[in-house]
Amino acid sequence: MSIGHTLLGLLESGPRHGYDLKRAFDDQFGQDRPLHYGQVYSTMSRLLKNGLVAVDGVESGGGPERKRYAITDAGVTDVEAWLAQPESPQPYLQSALYTKVVIALLTGRSAESLLDTQRAEHLRTMRDLTARKRDGDFADQLICDHALFHLEADLRWLELVTARLDRLATEVRP
Repeated sequence: MSIGHTLLGLLESGPRHGYDLKRAFDDQFGQDRPLHYGQVYSTMSRLLKNGLVAVDGVESGGGPERKRYAITDAGVTDVEAWLAQPESPQPYLQSALYTKVVIALLTGRSAESLLDTQRAEHLRTMRDLTARKRDGDFADQLICDHALFHLEADLRWLELVTARLDRLATEVRP
């Protein structure tokens, strides 16, 4: 996820302080990985340097000065370009799980046991996500669905490898 573009997009609704940007980000996208304040301010500093935001005002109070940031026309153009660019699908051609299966086979360990353990972990994670989805708001439900669909694909792959384990063993062993 592009933190900079996400913060720019949040600024399109109006100028905000760094604290407000962090809170808006965390509310919309950060349930599992909230932003650190340092990340917000370093990102805003970079966006300011690149002319994508401007300081709309500075308030002083009991603590450090609070800058209010506003998106510039260049920032809006940058968000539009980012939104128009499709995300690259991420094929898992170098899967850590596949590597573990091959190493287990090469070292005489039980790849089937490894696959069973992994299947159980996937199912546990799917149960947790299903419970979260049931209790979550609509946005959280969509995020959980995305993760669940990926886990379902992983489970199909685990079943395929389990069914083809003997053949894989003959191909990878010297």
